[in-house]
Amino acid sequence: MSGTDTGLAGTDAGLATERTERTERVVIRFAGDSGDGMQLTGDRFTSAAAAFGNDLATLPSFPAEIRAPQGSIAGVSSFQVHFADYDILTAGDRPDVLVAMNPAALKANLADLPPGGTVIVNTDEFTARNLTRAGCAADPLEDGTLTAFQVHPVAMTTLTRGALADTAVSKKDAERAKNMFALGLLSWMYHRPTAGTERFLRQKFARKPEIAEANILAFRAGWNYGETTESFAVTFEVAPATALTPGTYRQITGNTALAYGIVAAGARSGLPVLLGSYPITPASDILHELSRHKNFGVTTVQAEDEIAAVGAALGASYGGALGVTTTSGPGLALKSETIGLAVMTELPLLVIDVQRGGPSTGLPTKTEQADLLQAMFGRNGESPVPVLAPATPADCFDTMLDAARIALTYRTPVLLLSDGHIANGSEPWLVPNASELPDLSVDFTTEPNAPDGSGGFWGYLRDPRTLARPWAVPGTAGLEHRIGGLEKADGTGDISYDADNHDRMVRLRQAKIDGIAVPDAVPDDPSGRAEVLVVGWGSSYGPIGAAARRVRRAGHPVAHLHLRHLNPLPANLGEVLSRYERVVVPELNLGQLALLLRAKYLVDAVSYTKVAGLPFGAEELQGVFTEVIEGVRT
Repeated sequence: MSGTDTGLAGTDAGLATERTERTERVVIRFAGDSGDGMQLTGDRFTSAAAAFGNDLATLPSFPAEIRAPQGSIAGVSSFQVHFADYDILTAGDRPDVLVAMNPAALKANLADLPPGGTVIVNTDEFTARNLTRAGCAADPLEDGTLTAFQVHPVAMTTLTRGALADTAVSKKDAERAKNMFALGLLSWMYHRPTAGTERFLRQKFARKPEIAEANILAFRAGWNYGETTESFAVTFEVAPATALTPGTYRQITGNTALAYGIVAAGARSGLPVLLGSYPITPASDILHELSRHKNFGVTTVQAEDEIAAVGAALGASYGGALGVTTTSGPGLALKSETIGLAVMTELPLLVIDVQRGGPSTGLPTKTEQADLLQAMFGRNGESPVPVLAPATPADCFDTMLDAARIALTYRTPVLLLSDGHIANGSEPWLVPNASELPDLSVDFTTEPNAPDGSGGFWGYLRDPRTLARPWAVPGTAGLEHRIGGLEKADGTGDISYDADNHDRMVRLRQAKIDGIAVPDAVPDDPSGRAEVLVVGWGSSYGPIGAAARRVRRAGHPVAHLHLRHLNPLPANLGEVLSRYERVVVPELNLGQLALLLRAKYLVDAVSYTKVAGLPFGAEELQGVFTEVIEGVRT
């Protein structure tokens, strides 16, 4: 990766600081009220880090309410970014720097800051009224609460208003730009590129150039404040990452990567794409992104409800398109009957579930991995579907293509389980060469295929290798056949109530899923001496991987196996599990994968679970793995 714009914000001078320290990695958390623009601030800082060439990972956190009471703990919004000069796996357990825009942001996040960490606070917001809203009995800036930290009080609101005093913007609009002041200050502290942010602001507010210039002035004011004040004696440099594979990179979120994967699947299959979707947090951004790509043959339908959305997608697949639907856990429940219809009709359908905390409405803006059993079994009857889960935001692209391969090759609905952490988190993505993407082309049936010589069409005559039935576009002359939710006769596809036929069809549908080609399980076991294997899926990949690195550095061998394919599981998984004395399964649920592994392979898996709406911490898992390893040795 490489970055090209490294100029200073509004100054030609070099950095006027006492010294610059080089560091391998930094974790910064921006926190403020939900109206303070923390997500935009964090996103812009992340983009600058990506342009500079750092490896990075992010953890946005949103209030669950659309507009929580201003200044309250419930209304705090934060954005954490971890950037480094080496390959990293998580957004960091604890921030090194906390930027707190008001008392609630400070109170909600201070416990995560380690002793000696840096706190930058907007002192203008520490009024008696805001302290009361945040539930503070006294002012933490004055009562000794912050004695363990390096504290930098900055009157951001006042300084921003002063910087914009000679502009035509209102006082309210001037105060709104304080997040750009904070961004400018942090950009100065960490030598971040600035030209990209200024360019972004001019594009974002192209219709309101006075607002664009006001934000740029505030951004420059933050930079210049850092350069001229005596409060900050040290700046920090984090060099570009050198161990990454050479190529063209861009910052990408999981939802954007899924959207691009859908576009690529349409292009590589040669099929038009229809997304039937109903807005739901945290999946809505896939709909938003795909709606921008009509030029790639993508049609997006915002349906009146979840059931209509999946119905439109399945109807598109029946008509010869690639049908896709997106949702979260509550919507997946509503879609279950139509997914069952896709199982019966044996049509390709891509169902993306971006998991969130449940049950019911639950925690809409928080992450969880608790829909695995719903994906596996949440339909009536024996209704098997393939289930896949991406490991990281960038991995969403490849997993989406893999899901499309399975759906199109085996004529089946496929469930892809992302989650809120992956969906909203971001990391560098190595942009692939389009010509190297897998060929997903489809051969529609165009001629009668009846083996009895009648010249008719048998809609359930199966491919001997994949057990997939033929896919005939409606209206093709001579290929008229029955379709619907009633049981089909083997071969002909006629409606059948025969008991033996039903038993045979149920077993055929299961055998088709069981026979899907998935790669063998290959554990990451560098020493080859590990007695403990950690098995994970989905967004636990980063925390497990980071914890495994720490455990190995401490002299304890440990193996890590991460599963993309959850149904069917890799054919060699049972043999892999049997090699290890102990298997540990960390999950953001109450042990759903562990339950499946115990049932299928009779392995005494150690289930470590968490359902707090937050991802695992690497330090947390390090302790778990170490304890299990030491237990095996004794």
